[in-house]
Amino acid sequence: MDYLTIIEKQLSESAETMRAMIKHCQEDLDNAAAIMIAAVQGGKKILWCGNGGSAAQAQHLSTELVGGLRDHNRPAIPSLALTTDSSLLTAWTNDTAFETIFSRQIEALGEPGDVLVAISTSGNSGNVIAAARTAREKQMPVVALTGRSGGALAALGKVAIRIPSDDTQRIQEGHILSGHILCELIEQAVVKSS
Repeated sequence: MDYLTIIEKQLSESAETMRAMIKHCQEDLDNAAAIMIAAVQGGKKILWCGNGGSAAQAQHLSTELVGGLRDHNRPAIPSLALTTDSSLLTAWTNDTAFETIFSRQIEALGEPGDVLVAISTSGNSGNVIAAARTAREKQMPVVALTGRSGGALAALGKVAIRIPSDDTQRIQEGHILSGHILCELIEQAVVKSS
């Protein structure tokens, strides 16, 4: 297989997944945006978590809310990635357990009405599931970003955005697109009300 064939295959598979999201994810994206907008307009914050590529997406998307996706002159939106405090991440996991790295932070920082965006391509990441459970205990709505199966995480979400694919790459691409859509809708609502 030559490189051009591989490139065409990857681009085609990605485009097919994005097209499938129109049918399978639109309503869930709309519902998630409504939850997140209501939280922000009520003075609450958005918390994000995930592992590996999902951790990078959590940081990326949280930054879009604080800094600005399209509008850098609008008010900052309270948002925090639970993947960024390297001292806490290394101390806590060294002394206790990796599974509680996000739930411990939610215990410390989460408040009723805040929203947790929990990202897991499989939907079965133990630490993300623990985070979602703790968020629910603290009366924080959970927006779950998963793959087609949803895993155990989907059932813990007030909304589950299931990217219609079983391929990790396609799911991650769908997650970043979903996140950009959510950030843009939140940003528009903030600009409109400011």
